[in-house]
Amino acid sequence: MTPKPPSKWLMAAEMPRAIFGAVELVVKSRGLRSAPRGDGRPVIILPGLVNPDWANLTLRRYLRKLGYDARGWGLGHNLGAKSTGADGAKLDALVHRVHVETGRKVTLIGISLGGMMARLMAHRWPDEVAEVITISSPFAGDPRATNVWRVFEWLTGERIDDPKVRADTAVLAAEPPVPTTAIWSASDGLVSGAICRTDNCRSIEVKSGHLWVQMRASVLRAVAETLGQSRQIW
Repeated sequence: MTPKPPSKWLMAAEMPRAIFGAVELVVKSRGLRSAPRGDGRPVIILPGLVNPDWANLTLRRYLRKLGYDARGWGLGHNLGAKSTGADGAKLDALVHRVHVETGRKVTLIGISLGGMMARLMAHRWPDEVAEVITISSPFAGDPRATNVWRVFEWLTGERIDDPKVRADTAVLAAEPPVPTTAIWSASDGLVSGAICRTDNCRSIEVKSGHLWVQMRASVLRAVAETLGQSRQIW
């Protein structure tokens, strides 16, 4: 069965659920302190559509407190190719610079559109990318199984039927040659949870809407646990 966009009811509930999630984070913040400690590895957090680095401040601060070298992407608001340059050249340069600067492979965490970009980087630079964690990223299916594909086209100037975009979409669904984890929600109001994971990657389901998903306590914990397990394996 072809995945469909989330219902209008779920989409309408996005903002109230986002506010609830922010309040919940305050209540559950103490419990997040027991997450596995970090090992200083570089982590770049890629924002969602139209979001800037400050949208991920909570996640970045949390990972820094755990002991990771967590960074924003420094490319302003995420407007697709308008932000990353022709064929993603600015993002390529960012991954390479952090890899050379730290002498370590880079972990990429991407929210929504940022997660799709993270997977593309892993396909391109498997020798420089250690791991990819996507959060509510619709990388595994038709973009029309979202309620935001028209907004994406309007903001970025890209068209989902463009041959280049279609080619990238096909690559996204293929598993990169690095460990990947997909954090997703079946009750997401903007993107279908069915296209936010595949059978070939580790999948973690959370209960959340799409807006501010990176601020949900369950998501922060899932990210920390995933990084902690990676540390043990390595």
